[in-house]
Amino acid sequence: MDNIFSDNDQVEVVSTFSKLVDTNFKGDTNAICWYRNLAGDFKEIVSKLQLKEDLTEITVEDLHALQLSEKGKMAREIILNDFKLLADFGASPTLNLIKSYQRDEELDFISTDVYSYHVDRSPIGSDTFLCTYYGAASEIIANNEVEQKILIPEIRQKLKELHNGRETDFESFLTEHYFDLHYQPKPGARHVTLGLGHMWRLAVDHPEKQTLPCVHRAPAEKNGEYRLLLIC
Repeated sequence: MDNIFSDNDQVEVVSTFSKLVDTNFKGDTNAICWYRNLAGDFKEIVSKLQLKEDLTEITVEDLHALQLSEKGKMAREIILNDFKLLADFGASPTLNLIKSYQRDEELDFISTDVYSYHVDRSPIGSDTFLCTYYGAASEIIANNEVEQKILIPEIRQKLKELHNGRETDFESFLTEHYFDLHYQPKPGARHVTLGLGHMWRLAVDHPEKQTLPCVHRAPAEKNGEYRLLLIC
């Protein structure tokens, strides 16, 4: 298959939804891509949706209510079919119209918002699925090209000062406040943009994991342009 991810050891590329959900993570591979070139006018859908908050959840009923051109209808059917595929698989997809996410600016030395490279954690053996239909696309980075922020000496020292408690409780403090989920790219790290229309399955941190969780982040939004993202 001719695609832009073929030379990336982190990414396994597949051609169907069934292969997306059935392919096992292994070795350095912790991101699986159902590579697609989608037809349809997703920009039209975004232009006709109503942004109620900076992040607005769009329902199936909202999509059905739109008056669309033929290309817009094609795009809507793709989204609705993706919803059905994921729901039939047992996932709970949501469609978000995004102007921006909330920023975490409480501390000046570490951030825990989704713009920071991070991994997802789950108590069960689930994965993260996502597809960007319009706007800036999410990014991933290889695990050997990042460093866990809580292991960076100057950050760790400041977190210890912030904790100001017993040493035996420090690791629990890091987990409770999600500091341990965030990573800093190493110099020269290669950031991989996930592109538009492709559906992705990303490994998460859970007790039954067979590979390292996929480090990813939300992109900086383009000025005046919303994102349309399916995620679960």
